[in-house]
Amino acid sequence: MTFNDLNLNTPLLNALSDLEYFSPTPIQSKTFSVIMSGADMVGIAQTGTGKTFAYLLPILRQLKYSEQKNPRILIVVPTRELVLQVVSEIEKLSKYITLRVEGVYGGTNINTQKKLVYKGLDIIVATPGRLFDILMTGLLRLNQIQKLVIDEVDEMLNLGFRPQLVNIIENLPKKRQNLMFSATLSQDVDNIISDFFINPIKIEVSPHGTPLEKIEQKIYLVPNFNTKLNLLNILLENEEEYTKILVFAGSKKSADRIFANLPEKYTDKSGVIHSNKSQNLRFGNLNKFISGENRILIATDIAARGLDIQDVSHVINFDAPENPGDYIHRIGRTGRAEKDGVAITFVSEKEEEFISEIEKLMKRQIPVEQLPEGIKVSQTLQTFEKEPVIPRGYGKKLDMSESQGAFHQKSEKKLKQNSGSPSKKRKPAKRSKKKK
Repeated sequence: MTFNDLNLNTPLLNALSDLEYFSPTPIQSKTFSVIMSGADMVGIAQTGTGKTFAYLLPILRQLKYSEQKNPRILIVVPTRELVLQVVSEIEKLSKYITLRVEGVYGGTNINTQKKLVYKGLDIIVATPGRLFDILMTGLLRLNQIQKLVIDEVDEMLNLGFRPQLVNIIENLPKKRQNLMFSATLSQDVDNIISDFFINPIKIEVSPHGTPLEKIEQKIYLVPNFNTKLNLLNILLENEEEYTKILVFAGSKKSADRIFANLPEKYTDKSGVIHSNKSQNLRFGNLNKFISGENRILIATDIAARGLDIQDVSHVINFDAPENPGDYIHRIGRTGRAEKDGVAITFVSEKEEEFISEIEKLMKRQIPVEQLPEGIKVSQTLQTFEKEPVIPRGYGKKLDMSESQGAFHQKSEKKLKQNSGSPSKKRKPAKRSKKKK
């Protein structure tokens, strides 16, 4: 099948031709007619399979020119990086269409975004927190929304956006089309679907938890943080094979530690992004990595969802993810656009249980590789790796045989001191007359 077989108009076909996209992916071909019909839909597909175009193509096909001020399409995504990416994809597809689209997200001046919204929009792409903030000002009205798209809803719920998301949905007109796309589903997501969707059609392109077949997966058993650093440095030396590396850390502190401990020769070609970094730094490092200016990007799971980064040769999980679904999202950053990719995970003894859960989800084992020859296995633990010191006597049961409980009778001496008799009033001190 090609895009010519879908019911697309000439402006969209020309835009796709300019992008050199000629054939729809399975999720795009299977969801197109459903979305065009106006039915509610839940699309489940592996990351990197073209979910964004899957909902943008039919939406743009049906969207007619209008000068009304309030938006007709609302797309909600979990992160500011994903907002910018979706806006960029819309701009690519609407190259030959007159369209007004803006993205709103936290971490930047809200007044600037309010001015953009006030000018009038056809499509608004937003993170739930900032959208709710603007909505509460009364400047933005969602009473003319025709289609609601929730992308990566499970990540929104993980980030604690459920109250804002529910409030946003409750401000939408009852007559609308609801679309949801994700690589994973959870009970919380099912609750959102049952509460707000009307008989949604579920389209699942691949079984939940199945890894991308074009990704080679492997594990290194590594005892501690310092040895992980040594292994990372050895792998990075192979510049011919490791051309574009996305390194995932388990926390913001871990990402900063990895970046701070990189050899000096790599620092000019590497960057780090997480939610504590400034907006400009995050976008700058991400764009440098996407363009190929930087070879290495160290990130938390903020970069695991939805971002379309081409030609990532290797994903390295410096810290194994606790959530099995996050592993699927992480490794999906490589092996995209019909290209092969490699996913490597460093696993300490404490992280072995995480790998067991990941293998259960995928229903397959990940092969274990031998550590490279000559690697220095450190015996030194970082402070955060050491077991906490338990105070002496902590957890010891107290002898309560002679305890009088929370209340006990006062001693005879204290009873005499406080007998309850009225106290004598003290006479006020005489004031001395001031000399004239």
